Amino acid sequence: MSQTQLVNYTLHSTLLIVETTNEHVWCQLKKVNRRCHGECSSPTHGMYGALRAANTFRVAAKSVLQCEDLIRAKVPAVSFVGKGCYLQTPHRADFHQSTSKNYINCLCKEDKKTNFGVREMATGPTKKMNRLAKEKSPYLLQHATNPVDWYPWGEEAFEEARKQDKLIFLSVGYSTCHWCHVMEHESFENEEIAHIMNDNFINIKVDREERPDVDRVYMTFVQASSGRGGWPMSVFLTPDLVPVAGGTYFPPNDTFGRPGFKTVLTSLSNQWREKRESFLESEEISSVSWKTCLKQLSSGFEDQYGGFSQAPKFPQPSNFNFLFHVFSRGPSSPEGTSALSMSLHTLRMMAKGGIHDHISQGFARYSTDERWHVPHFEKMLYDQAQLLVSYSQAYVASKDEFFRDIIYDIFTYVCRDLSHSSGGFFSAEDADSLPGFDSPKKREGAFCVWTHEEVESLLGSRFVKDGSAVTLFELACHHYDIRMNGNVNPNQDPHDELKNQNVLIVNGSEEETAENVLHESRQNRPRPHLDDKMVAAWNGLMLSGLSKAFEATGDASILDRAIRAADFLEDHMYNKETGSLLRCCYQGEKGALSQTEDPISGFADDYSFVIRGLLDLYEASGNSKWLAWANELQDKQDERFWDDEDAGYFSTAQDPSILLRLKEG
Repeated sequence: MSQTQLVNYTLHSTLLIVETTNEHVWCQLKKVNRRCHGECSSPTHGMYGALRAANTFRVAAKSVLQCEDLIRAKVPAVSFVGKGCYLQTPHRADFHQSTSKNYINCLCKEDKKTNFGVREMATGPTKKMNRLAKEKSPYLLQHATNPVDWYPWGEEAFEEARKQDKLIFLSVGYSTCHWCHVMEHESFENEEIAHIMNDNFINIKVDREERPDVDRVYMTFVQASSGRGGWPMSVFLTPDLVPVAGGTYFPPNDTFGRPGFKTVLTSLSNQWREKRESFLESEEISSVSWKTCLKQLSSGFEDQYGGFSQAPKFPQPSNFNFLFHVFSRGPSSPEGTSALSMSLHTLRMMAKGGIHDHISQGFARYSTDERWHVPHFEKMLYDQAQLLVSYSQAYVASKDEFFRDIIYDIFTYVCRDLSHSSGGFFSAEDADSLPGFDSPKKREGAFCVWTHEEVESLLGSRFVKDGSAVTLFELACHHYDIRMNGNVNPNQDPHDELKNQNVLIVNGSEEETAENVLHESRQNRPRPHLDDKMVAAWNGLMLSGLSKAFEATGDASILDRAIRAADFLEDHMYNKETGSLLRCCYQGEKGALSQTEDPISGFADDYSFVIRGLLDLYEASGNSKWLAWANELQDKQDERFWDDEDAGYFSTAQDPSILLRLKEG
């Protein structure tokens, strides 16, 4: 089949690229484009190496759903494969016949010479999808086309492990986790490694946000056995679900004295077959006694930049909750004065740092350095929710308008970028995104950072203020510490992903700046992946954040948004017949809400945070409806999670597939 007969559709992030040499098809595509309000380029040549004669049609869509609608408008047979969707047809007539099955499928490989992902055409079956293709979780769906024979967590996988007498490899992560993406690309998309995994293990993939019970049990083991934890979490289990070895990210090959993933897989599979008795000596999980010898917050406080730890530095909103409570008990006492000073200084430095997105609002997950300068760029809903409480507390305590501005900053971000039309809140935005629509590979922070030249081109026009001429560019460079060769310390960027880039940090005058210009320009970049799963616990946290923000500002629009969030929880994440919460809700086709065939029941933290959110909303609104529902949920939480024997709440309800029922401290 000649390349000149082919049509190829490829979905990259929010960009649909269509390559064709069929003039009739090209004309039809332009008609579709006009209806879908995209951007049609003129035919170009030589753009994709192997497809030198191809015309290129591009449609910039605001969402994957718009791309899917566009494809279905004219395309007869579409194959959705993981992060992309492809269609190839050798005949002009197939383009119009909605029932046609005559199309050529696409096999994808990377062209090393041009450093671009070139699509090669070949006849054959659609790229094989594993069991995760039937799941709803965005994280699990990201792995649906891995050559690894993944199972979701469940009895099917457990039974297969017992039947084949194989170890289980359990991989736990979440859709916006940078190192999860790295391990997927390096190992789970590697055919050689996938072959080792499939031959020797039953492989299970878990979204920690869907199943915090599974994550919690095995993270306890990983932290106790290795002294550290994190994601991706990689754990090896016996067929009876007992952990025997574990860690976090593994590089594919041995490096710097650290065993690579291939070495770990081979060693453990050999040990399971040949030295099982000694292998099983490590099966028993000892009870982990968490010591309480943590230093007082004041002894760990960092005077210059704020915060309570060395790099990497996390916001740790629970610290602020504690400190503001100390202040409220004795505002004039030495303890209260000290607590307020530490809180306000830390919150101010965070808001001025790179961990705060000065252009599109919201806070990143943590800072890699002590200055709050270079962040890990993913934005989590639960961080926004808890920091909304912290900045509301700061404004109430200080009456400083600086903190009021940050309240509205977070409110703007979550309403604009993390909100579903029904009132719920999405989980997170990824740290990684494509630097450009034609880029073959995602890069951490690409959506957020700026070169010196980019800022100059956007803000180089001159204006006059107070009789003196100055450029917006000069002002922005001073205000945000934008430098010619970037402002990121190489020690904070070991992989050179941020080389010559600038992470914006407030460094000077707070006069008029150019946020709007930069924000509008940023919208033309490929957006990071949005995890559009809605989690009950995190929506409960946001309910608290909005309620506290209303109490601090008196802004009725914030209270209205809180009520919409509570209505969403009641309408879509609550089973009125059983009085039980559900863990997750998903955004389906065209934005519609959907559920899995067997919905995951809420965990103890879902009940706790939703109950707290309802109580905060009751205090803010005075509507007793929310108090009554909170009481009902408390009764259900007692019924499902309370330990009558030893007191306290289990994190999970009874589940035979979970090795331990743990209690959160």
